[in-house]
Amino acid sequence: MRDDGVSAEGLLAWYDGHARALPWRVPPRSGLRADPYRVWLSEVMLQQTTVAAVKDYFARFTTRWPTVDDLAAAADGDVMAEWAGLGYYARARNLLACARAVVARHGGVFPSDLAGLRALPGIGPYTAAAVAAIAFGRSEVVVDGNVERVMARVFAVDTPLPAAKPALTALAAGLTPDQRAGDYAQAVMDLGATICTPRNPACGICPWLTGCAARQQGIAASLPRKAPKVEKPTRAGTVWLARREDGALLLERRPDRGLLGGTLGFPGDAWDGAAGLAPLVSDWAAAGEVRHTFTHFHLILSVQTAQVSQNATATRGEFLGRNLFSPQDLPTLMRKAHDLAFG
Repeated sequence: MRDDGVSAEGLLAWYDGHARALPWRVPPRSGLRADPYRVWLSEVMLQQTTVAAVKDYFARFTTRWPTVDDLAAAADGDVMAEWAGLGYYARARNLLACARAVVARHGGVFPSDLAGLRALPGIGPYTAAAVAAIAFGRSEVVVDGNVERVMARVFAVDTPLPAAKPALTALAAGLTPDQRAGDYAQAVMDLGATICTPRNPACGICPWLTGCAARQQGIAASLPRKAPKVEKPTRAGTVWLARREDGALLLERRPDRGLLGGTLGFPGDAWDGAAGLAPLVSDWAAAGEVRHTFTHFHLILSVQTAQVSQNATATRGEFLGRNLFSPQDLPTLMRKAHDLAFG
Protein backbone atom coordinates (compact mmCIF):
# COMPACT_ATOMS: atom_id res chain seq x y z
CA MET A 1 0.00 0.00 0.00
CA ARG A 2 1.28 3.49 -0.80
CA ASP A 3 1.62 5.78 2.19
CA ASP A 4 0.87 9.04 0.37
CA GLY A 5 -2.93 8.76 0.44
CA VAL A 6 -3.23 7.15 -3.00
CA SER A 7 -3.99 3.44 -2.81
CA ALA A 8 -6.34 0.88 -4.28
CA GLU A 9 -7.46 -0.01 -0.76
CA GLY A 10 -8.50 3.56 0.01
CA LEU A 11 -10.38 3.91 -3.25
CA LEU A 12 -12.16 0.58 -2.81
CA ALA A 13 -13.30 1.61 0.66
CA TRP A 14 -14.81 4.75 -0.90
CA TYR A 15 -16.36 2.73 -3.74
CA ASP A 16 -18.06 0.34 -1.32
CA GLY A 17 -20.16 3.25 -0.08
CA HIS A 18 -20.43 5.40 -3.20
CA ALA A 19 -20.64 3.08 -6.23
CA ARG A 20 -23.04 4.24 -8.92
CA ALA A 21 -26.05 1.99 -9.44
CA LEU A 22 -25.90 1.06 -13.12
CA PRO A 23 -28.03 -1.58 -14.88
CA TRP A 24 -25.03 -3.62 -16.05
CA ARG A 25 -23.29 -3.66 -12.67
CA VAL A 26 -23.47 -5.80 -9.57
CA PRO A 27 -23.13 -3.92 -6.25
CA PRO A 28 -19.76 -4.15 -4.49
CA ARG A 29 -19.49 -6.68 -1.67
CA SER A 30 -22.73 -8.31 -2.85
CA GLY A 31 -21.13 -11.65 -3.60
CA LEU A 32 -22.75 -11.61 -7.06
CA ARG A 33 -20.86 -12.20 -10.30
CA ALA A 34 -21.22 -9.75 -13.16
CA ASP A 35 -22.71 -11.16 -16.36
CA PRO A 36 -19.97 -11.03 -19.04
CA TYR A 37 -22.59 -10.43 -21.74
CA ARG A 38 -24.00 -7.37 -19.97
CA VAL A 39 -20.52 -6.05 -19.13
CA TRP A 40 -19.38 -6.43 -22.73
CA LEU A 41 -22.56 -4.93 -24.18
CA SER A 42 -22.36 -1.92 -21.87
CA GLU A 43 -18.70 -1.30 -22.64
CA VAL A 44 -19.31 -1.37 -26.40
CA MET A 45 -22.26 1.00 -26.03
CA LEU A 46 -20.33 3.37 -23.77
CA GLN A 47 -17.55 3.98 -26.28
CA GLN A 48 -17.78 7.63 -27.38
CA THR A 49 -21.12 7.90 -25.53
CA THR A 50 -22.35 8.93 -22.07
CA VAL A 51 -23.91 6.73 -19.42
CA ALA A 52 -27.12 8.78 -19.58
CA ALA A 53 -27.42 8.20 -23.34
CA VAL A 54 -26.74 4.48 -23.07
CA LYS A 55 -29.15 3.43 -20.30
CA ASP A 56 -32.30 3.28 -22.45
CA TYR A 57 -30.50 1.52 -25.30
CA PHE A 58 -29.06 -1.03 -22.90
CA ALA A 59 -32.50 -1.70 -21.43
CA ARG A 60 -34.03 -2.22 -24.88
CA PHE A 61 -31.22 -4.48 -26.07
CA THR A 62 -31.23 -6.69 -22.98
CA THR A 63 -35.01 -6.94 -23.01
CA ARG A 64 -35.10 -7.92 -26.66
CA TRP A 65 -31.89 -9.99 -26.64
CA PRO A 66 -31.25 -11.07 -23.02
CA THR A 67 -28.32 -13.38 -23.84
CA VAL A 68 -25.42 -13.41 -26.27
CA ASP A 69 -27.11 -16.35 -28.05
CA ASP A 70 -30.22 -14.22 -28.60
CA LEU A 71 -28.18 -11.34 -30.00
CA ALA A 72 -26.17 -13.65 -32.25
CA ALA A 73 -29.41 -14.92 -33.79
CA ALA A 74 -30.82 -11.43 -34.40
CA ALA A 75 -31.29 -10.01 -37.88
CA ASP A 76 -28.73 -7.40 -38.83
CA GLY A 77 -31.40 -4.85 -39.74
CA ASP A 78 -33.14 -5.24 -36.39
CA VAL A 79 -29.94 -4.60 -34.46
CA MET A 80 -29.02 -1.59 -36.61
CA ALA A 81 -32.51 -0.17 -36.08
CA GLU A 82 -32.26 -0.54 -32.29
CA TRP A 83 -28.83 1.09 -32.41
CA ALA A 84 -30.07 4.11 -34.39
CA GLY A 85 -29.15 7.32 -32.61
CA LEU A 86 -26.16 5.95 -30.69
CA GLY A 87 -23.80 6.74 -33.57
CA TYR A 88 -20.49 5.14 -34.57
CA TYR A 89 -22.35 2.39 -36.39
CA ALA A 90 -19.29 0.21 -36.85
CA ARG A 91 -19.80 -0.65 -33.18
CA ALA A 92 -23.17 -2.21 -33.96
CA ARG A 93 -21.72 -4.29 -36.79
CA ASN A 94 -18.85 -5.40 -34.55
CA LEU A 95 -21.36 -6.18 -31.81
CA LEU A 96 -23.12 -8.69 -34.03
CA ALA A 97 -19.87 -10.16 -35.32
CA CYS A 98 -18.57 -10.63 -31.79
CA ALA A 99 -21.80 -12.18 -30.48
CA ARG A 100 -21.81 -14.65 -33.35
CA ALA A 101 -18.16 -15.51 -32.75
CA VAL A 102 -18.80 -16.15 -29.06
CA VAL A 103 -21.59 -18.56 -29.97
CA ALA A 104 -19.77 -20.25 -32.87
CA ARG A 105 -16.34 -20.55 -31.25
CA HIS A 106 -17.12 -20.75 -27.54
CA GLY A 107 -20.62 -22.17 -27.27
CA GLY A 108 -22.07 -18.88 -26.07
CA VAL A 109 -19.58 -18.48 -23.18
CA PHE A 110 -17.24 -15.48 -23.21
CA PRO A 111 -13.52 -16.26 -22.80
CA SER A 112 -12.27 -15.13 -19.39
CA ASP A 113 -8.71 -14.21 -20.32
CA LEU A 114 -7.34 -11.21 -22.16
CA ALA A 115 -5.97 -13.18 -25.12
CA GLY A 116 -9.26 -15.01 -25.69
CA LEU A 117 -11.23 -11.78 -25.54
CA ARG A 118 -8.84 -9.94 -27.86
CA ALA A 119 -9.25 -12.71 -30.43
CA LEU A 120 -12.94 -11.87 -30.80
CA PRO A 121 -13.96 -9.45 -33.58
CA GLY A 122 -14.45 -5.86 -32.52
CA ILE A 123 -12.87 -6.22 -29.07
CA GLY A 124 -9.88 -3.95 -28.58
CA PRO A 125 -7.44 -3.62 -25.66
CA TYR A 126 -9.73 -1.48 -23.50
CA THR A 127 -12.88 -3.58 -23.87
CA ALA A 128 -10.96 -6.82 -23.36
CA ALA A 129 -9.36 -5.50 -20.18
CA ALA A 130 -12.70 -4.18 -18.88
CA VAL A 131 -14.53 -7.49 -19.45
CA ALA A 132 -11.65 -9.53 -18.02
CA ALA A 133 -11.48 -7.38 -14.89
CA ILE A 134 -15.15 -6.63 -14.24
CA ALA A 135 -16.73 -9.92 -15.30
CA PHE A 136 -13.94 -12.33 -14.36
CA GLY A 137 -11.90 -10.56 -11.67
CA ARG A 138 -8.69 -10.58 -13.69
CA SER A 139 -6.05 -8.06 -12.63
CA GLU A 140 -6.04 -6.13 -15.90
CA VAL A 141 -5.34 -2.45 -16.40
CA VAL A 142 -8.52 -0.69 -17.53
CA VAL A 143 -7.94 2.82 -18.88
CA ASP A 144 -10.71 5.01 -20.29
CA GLY A 145 -11.03 8.79 -20.40
CA ASN A 146 -12.02 8.99 -16.75
CA VAL A 147 -9.01 6.94 -15.69
CA GLU A 148 -6.65 9.04 -17.80
CA ARG A 149 -7.96 12.21 -16.17
CA VAL A 150 -7.62 10.81 -12.65
CA MET A 151 -4.08 9.55 -13.27
CA ALA A 152 -3.02 12.84 -14.88
CA ARG A 153 -4.18 14.73 -11.81
CA VAL A 154 -3.04 12.35 -9.09
CA PHE A 155 0.48 12.27 -10.54
CA ALA A 156 0.49 15.81 -12.05
CA VAL A 157 1.28 14.61 -15.58
CA ASP A 158 1.35 17.70 -17.77
CA THR A 159 2.29 16.04 -21.04
CA PRO A 160 -0.66 16.66 -23.40
CA LEU A 161 -2.91 13.87 -24.58
CA PRO A 162 -2.68 11.75 -26.63
CA ALA A 163 1.12 11.68 -26.16
CA ALA A 164 0.62 11.09 -22.41
CA LYS A 165 -1.40 7.88 -22.86
CA PRO A 166 1.48 5.38 -22.38
CA ALA A 167 2.66 7.12 -19.21
CA LEU A 168 -0.87 7.32 -17.79
CA THR A 169 -1.45 3.63 -18.54
CA ALA A 170 1.78 2.72 -16.75
CA LEU A 171 0.73 4.77 -13.72
CA ALA A 172 -2.69 3.10 -13.72
CA ALA A 173 -0.99 -0.31 -13.86
CA GLY A 174 1.02 0.53 -10.77
CA LEU A 175 -2.16 1.04 -8.77
CA THR A 176 -4.20 -1.90 -10.11
CA PRO A 177 -4.63 -4.51 -7.34
CA ASP A 178 -4.55 -8.29 -7.64
CA GLN A 179 -7.77 -8.59 -5.63
CA ARG A 180 -11.09 -6.92 -6.53
CA ALA A 181 -9.63 -5.71 -9.82
CA GLY A 182 -13.09 -5.31 -11.36
CA ASP A 183 -14.38 -3.22 -8.47
CA TYR A 184 -11.20 -1.15 -8.57
CA ALA A 185 -11.57 -0.48 -12.32
CA GLN A 186 -15.14 0.70 -11.79
CA ALA A 187 -14.11 2.71 -8.74
CA VAL A 188 -11.61 4.78 -10.74
CA MET A 189 -14.25 5.32 -13.45
CA ASP A 190 -16.75 6.45 -10.83
CA LEU A 191 -14.20 8.74 -9.23
CA GLY A 192 -13.63 10.42 -12.59
CA ALA A 193 -17.33 10.57 -13.42
CA THR A 194 -18.58 11.95 -10.10
CA ILE A 195 -15.73 13.75 -8.30
CA CYS A 196 -12.65 14.16 -10.51
CA THR A 197 -14.79 15.64 -13.26
CA PRO A 198 -13.45 17.48 -16.32
CA ARG A 199 -14.52 20.84 -14.93
CA ASN A 200 -14.65 21.96 -11.32
CA PRO A 201 -13.40 18.75 -9.67
CA ALA A 202 -14.77 18.27 -6.15
CA CYS A 203 -11.36 17.78 -4.60
CA GLY A 204 -12.61 18.35 -1.04
CA ILE A 205 -14.50 15.03 -0.98
CA CYS A 206 -12.03 12.96 -2.99
CA PRO A 207 -10.75 9.77 -1.31
CA TRP A 208 -7.33 10.47 -2.84
CA LEU A 209 -7.33 14.08 -1.65
CA THR A 210 -4.14 13.96 0.43
CA GLY A 211 -2.03 12.27 -2.22
CA CYS A 212 -3.09 14.19 -5.34
CA ALA A 213 -0.05 15.99 -6.74
CA ALA A 214 -2.09 18.23 -9.06
CA ARG A 215 -4.21 19.47 -6.18
CA GLN A 216 -1.11 20.21 -4.13
CA GLN A 217 0.22 22.26 -7.05
CA GLY A 218 -3.12 23.96 -7.67
CA ILE A 219 -3.39 22.70 -11.27
CA ALA A 220 -5.98 19.92 -10.97
CA ALA A 221 -8.66 21.67 -13.04
CA SER A 222 -6.21 22.24 -15.91
CA LEU A 223 -5.27 18.57 -16.31
CA PRO A 224 -5.10 16.53 -18.40
CA ARG A 225 -3.67 18.87 -20.98
CA LYS A 226 -4.68 18.24 -24.57
CA ALA A 227 -2.95 18.96 -27.84
CA PRO A 228 -4.68 21.70 -29.88
CA LYS A 229 -7.58 20.35 -31.89
CA VAL A 230 -7.33 20.35 -35.65
CA GLU A 231 -10.23 22.28 -37.13
CA LYS A 232 -12.73 19.98 -38.82
CA PRO A 233 -13.41 20.53 -42.52
CA THR A 234 -16.94 21.06 -43.78
CA ARG A 235 -18.45 18.87 -46.48
CA ALA A 236 -21.61 19.38 -48.49
CA GLY A 237 -23.94 16.93 -50.16
CA THR A 238 -27.48 16.09 -51.17
CA VAL A 239 -30.07 13.65 -49.90
CA TRP A 240 -33.26 12.77 -51.81
CA LEU A 241 -36.53 11.98 -50.04
CA ALA A 242 -39.21 10.57 -52.35
CA ARG A 243 -42.69 9.84 -50.99
CA ARG A 244 -45.12 7.71 -52.96
CA GLU A 245 -48.87 8.34 -53.12
CA ASP A 246 -49.50 5.65 -50.50
CA GLY A 247 -47.04 7.28 -48.09
CA ALA A 248 -44.17 4.83 -48.66
CA LEU A 249 -40.69 6.39 -48.63
CA LEU A 250 -37.71 5.52 -50.82
CA LEU A 251 -34.97 4.05 -48.63
CA GLU A 252 -31.78 2.08 -49.14
CA ARG A 253 -29.51 0.03 -46.90
CA ARG A 254 -26.05 1.60 -46.81
CA PRO A 255 -22.96 -0.55 -47.41
CA ASP A 256 -21.57 -2.26 -44.32
CA ARG A 257 -18.32 -0.36 -44.56
CA GLY A 258 -18.08 3.42 -44.38
CA LEU A 259 -20.08 6.17 -42.75
CA LEU A 260 -23.38 5.03 -41.23
CA GLY A 261 -22.49 1.56 -42.52
CA GLY A 262 -25.29 -0.97 -42.52
CA THR A 263 -27.99 1.53 -41.62
CA LEU A 264 -31.23 2.37 -43.40
CA GLY A 265 -31.28 5.81 -45.01
CA PHE A 266 -32.30 7.98 -47.93
CA PRO A 267 -30.30 7.97 -51.17
CA GLY A 268 -27.61 10.64 -51.10
CA ASP A 269 -24.68 12.01 -53.03
CA ALA A 270 -21.17 13.43 -52.58
CA TRP A 271 -20.87 13.97 -48.81
CA ASP A 272 -19.64 10.44 -48.01
CA GLY A 273 -17.34 10.07 -50.99
CA ALA A 274 -19.92 8.25 -53.12
CA ALA A 275 -21.13 9.74 -56.38
CA GLY A 276 -24.59 9.30 -57.78
CA LEU A 277 -27.54 10.95 -59.42
CA ALA A 278 -31.04 11.40 -58.05
CA PRO A 279 -32.61 7.94 -57.59
CA LEU A 280 -35.50 8.70 -59.91
CA VAL A 281 -36.68 11.35 -62.34
CA SER A 282 -39.08 13.78 -60.69
CA ASP A 283 -39.75 17.41 -59.93
CA TRP A 284 -37.47 17.69 -56.92
CA ALA A 285 -37.96 20.61 -54.55
CA ALA A 286 -35.49 21.94 -51.99
CA ALA A 287 -36.83 21.56 -48.45
CA GLY A 288 -33.81 23.22 -46.87
CA GLU A 289 -30.57 22.11 -45.23
CA VAL A 290 -29.65 19.96 -42.27
CA ARG A 291 -26.35 20.14 -40.43
CA HIS A 292 -24.57 17.32 -38.67
CA THR A 293 -21.12 16.76 -37.19
CA PHE A 294 -19.20 13.53 -37.54
CA THR A 295 -15.93 12.69 -35.81
CA HIS A 296 -13.77 14.17 -38.55
CA PHE A 297 -15.95 16.70 -40.38
CA HIS A 298 -19.01 18.93 -40.35
CA LEU A 299 -21.75 18.25 -42.89
CA ILE A 300 -24.24 20.51 -44.62
CA LEU A 301 -26.81 18.43 -46.45
CA SER A 302 -29.28 19.77 -48.99
CA VAL A 303 -32.62 17.99 -48.56
CA GLN A 304 -34.56 17.45 -51.80
CA THR A 305 -38.12 16.13 -51.75
CA ALA A 306 -40.55 14.78 -54.32
CA GLN A 307 -44.08 13.37 -54.33
CA VAL A 308 -44.14 10.50 -56.84
CA SER A 309 -46.77 8.28 -58.40
CA GLN A 310 -47.72 4.85 -57.13
CA ASN A 311 -45.93 3.10 -60.00
CA ALA A 312 -42.69 5.12 -59.71
CA THR A 313 -39.51 3.11 -60.14
CA ALA A 314 -36.12 4.01 -58.71
CA THR A 315 -32.55 3.17 -59.68
CA ARG A 316 -31.58 2.89 -56.01
CA GLY A 317 -33.34 1.63 -52.91
CA GLU A 318 -36.93 0.52 -52.49
CA PHE A 319 -40.16 2.04 -51.24
CA LEU A 320 -41.06 1.05 -47.69
CA GLY A 321 -44.40 1.71 -46.05
CA ARG A 322 -44.65 2.97 -42.49
CA ASN A 323 -45.62 -0.54 -41.43
CA LEU A 324 -42.11 -1.71 -42.42
CA PHE A 325 -40.00 0.99 -40.79
CA SER A 326 -40.17 3.86 -38.34
CA PRO A 327 -38.27 7.17 -38.53
CA GLN A 328 -36.82 6.13 -35.17
CA ASP A 329 -35.04 3.29 -37.01
CA LEU A 330 -32.98 5.85 -38.92
CA PRO A 331 -29.60 7.22 -37.84
CA THR A 332 -29.68 10.76 -36.48
CA LEU A 333 -28.60 12.42 -39.73
CA MET A 334 -31.33 10.73 -41.76
CA ARG A 335 -33.88 11.42 -39.05
CA LYS A 336 -33.01 15.12 -39.28
CA ALA A 337 -33.62 15.04 -43.03
CA HIS A 338 -36.93 13.20 -42.55
CA ASP A 339 -38.14 15.67 -39.93
CA LEU A 340 -37.22 18.64 -42.09
CA ALA A 341 -39.02 17.20 -45.10
CA PHE A 342 -42.13 15.84 -43.45
CA GLY A 343 -42.32 17.40 -39.98
